[in-house]
Amino acid sequence: MATRIITAASEFVSNHPKTIAAVTLTGLGLFGVKKWMAGGVCHSKARLDGKTILITGANTGIGKETALDLARRGARVILACRDMDRANTAAEDVRNQSGNGNVIVKKLDLASLQSVRELAHDVLASEERLDVLINNAGVMSCPRWQTEDGFEMQFGVNHLGHFLLTNCLLDLLKKSSPSRIINVSSLAHEKGQIYFDDINQEKDYNPWKSYGQSKLANVLFTRELAKKLQGTGVTAYSLHPGVIRTELGRHLWPTIPLWKRVVYLPFMFFIKSATDGAQTTIYCAVEESLQNDSGLYYSDCAPKKAASQGLDDEAAKKLWDLSASMVGLT
Repeated sequence: MATRIITAASEFVSNHPKTIAAVTLTGLGLFGVKKWMAGGVCHSKARLDGKTILITGANTGIGKETALDLARRGARVILACRDMDRANTAAEDVRNQSGNGNVIVKKLDLASLQSVRELAHDVLASEERLDVLINNAGVMSCPRWQTEDGFEMQFGVNHLGHFLLTNCLLDLLKKSSPSRIINVSSLAHEKGQIYFDDINQEKDYNPWKSYGQSKLANVLFTRELAKKLQGTGVTAYSLHPGVIRTELGRHLWPTIPLWKRVVYLPFMFFIKSATDGAQTTIYCAVEESLQNDSGLYYSDCAPKKAASQGLDDEAAKKLWDLSASMVGLT
């Protein structure tokens, strides 16, 4: 039976050389496009032994992949997550795959300012140093929800929660310098606008408009933060991880009409994996050549010019002052 199959296959190849060549070239082309779509790769071999890194939302997606890479480099990695069951499972996976047992979990709900302050208090009390803070967690295109403190959910989680957490941990980051702060933004910031007269989108809520505002806020926050940290040894970076297959789109996908989902399905093959999507975050965390850079925006492991509204220093300062007022930061 096996001999007949092999013989038949050989005859088909012999009789249809052009078909075989076309299929082969098509396959190679598809995988070539997929590799190109995967984007830049962090090639740094930097070790992180003795370093402590905190990653928000690290129980899944690019956060978990980032944690795995940095754990493999020898870092003490703190997974700051809302769902403790999933976080503990993720931490165990990271320990097993990295061979690094120094991976711990701490509770963080970015939709609660009290939870943010409790985590910061815990970290300050239990950790001697903090070398890298990665503000990775986020929510995208969700319904019009509010945080515990009454903020629009996307702006509250993606920006305000991280804004408060970063400020609460600044003294420890300065003490541990040279240290880094990394804000995971998005290409969506290019369509974003800060609605200072309706920051919580109470007048006209639109999921994408809100998401764009929150991602632009990440870029502006990074820019103003870099200014305030000049001379401290703490640097700040924002980045676009790429279009990735993660749980971030869980609120978006069900809202897309069925016919569009069918059309989009073949293109899912080309979307970045979580490992691909984590590369720029990892790059900003470990790349030695970035040590003297701060306030810049990155994509595919390289600096990229942010949209014009992301370079607005006046808006960045205004957003900082508004954010500080909203979270009660003095």
